[in-house]
Amino acid sequence: MKLLTRFLAISIILTGAVSCKKSDPVVVDPNVTYKATLNGASEVPANASAATGTATLVFNTTTKIFTVTLSYSGVTATAGHIHKGAAGVSGGVIFGFTGITTPFTYTSVALDASQEADLNANLYYVNIHSAAFAGGEIRGQLIKQ
Repeated sequence: MKLLTRFLAISIILTGAVSCKKSDPVVVDPNVTYKATLNGASEVPANASAATGTATLVFNTTTKIFTVTLSYSGVTATAGHIHKGAAGVSGGVIFGFTGITTPFTYTSVALDASQEADLNANLYYVNIHSAAFAGGEIRGQLIKQ
């Protein structure tokens, strides 16, 4: 009886060990999404523009390249940029857009470590300029989702 019990126990253990397989590797999505809602109230200084817009930036942590998709209404854009600055703070242009028609897509060059850190710290904002508001008519902070 003891022999049979040992045989069954060993059989169960070996069957369990043989039937175990490595689990499938975890696939991590390298894309991180940031979003911004653009309006005149977010400009520095704020303005009463009725124009609005949205921006979605998708950053690939492997290639270090992002693509931003931007749409807006109520403004005739003369320029558009991504600036560096915290919410409520004006900053310099980091990525300039050309041919800013809505909807608009821009793909960056590979970001360096400092730019990636700024992006992750939510220090970038999208700014749309117009003839009426040369310093910027609508602005939105890119916030990690």
